[in-house]
Amino acid sequence: MAELSRSSGVPIATIKYYLREGLLPPGAATSATRAEYGEAHLRRLRLIRALLEIGEVPVAAIGKILAVVDDESASLHVMLGAVQYELGPHPGLPAEADQDWLAACGEADALIADLGWAVAPGAPARTLLVAALAALRRTRSAPPGPGLRAYAEAMASLAAAEVASLDSGNRDVPGGASRVVLAESAVVGMVLYERILVAVHRLAQEDASSRRFA
Repeated sequence: MAELSRSSGVPIATIKYYLREGLLPPGAATSATRAEYGEAHLRRLRLIRALLEIGEVPVAAIGKILAVVDDESASLHVMLGAVQYELGPHPGLPAEADQDWLAACGEADALIADLGWAVAPGAPARTLLVAALAALRRTRSAPPGPGLRAYAEAMASLAAAEVASLDSGNRDVPGGASRVVLAESAVVGMVLYERILVAVHRLAQEDASSRRFA
């Protein structure tokens, strides 16, 4: 455990906490007081740290995510969906008579249908999109921008490339253990690349503003 702590940068006390919470599988016992930890434990610790520190995912949610990752009976589609739904966010629902919300629902559903996307009605991302569109309607102060479809089409291309890379990896490394590796990689990509997209978007906005207005 001391070597695992040194390699991962995670304190021994924290590793023990993860073991108690079931986030980290136990090591292979070599004696009554010693256990061996391998590359799988180091990889799992790095995943937990990414979810906690970059993704800001609560420990309870991480436990649910890892349970799906380790469930070899779950397909990659089921696993990715469960992870995405657990990551949220989960915005609250307004009163039924909220006209801005109802209009935003129609706009979001029309976009999804027009693009032919296979999305569950209760998807947290759909609710988040509706909440954001409803807020735009209420403020009436945001610039028109390039249009919702332009954003959606750009994201569709990125999402297709992401999923294709996962599918390729799944064919190249068959087997239960490799599936866990692939699942962990998918979770990291889902959390970290989302942050990267936000950062790159803001950098591009700063550059565009500088070129046009500075």
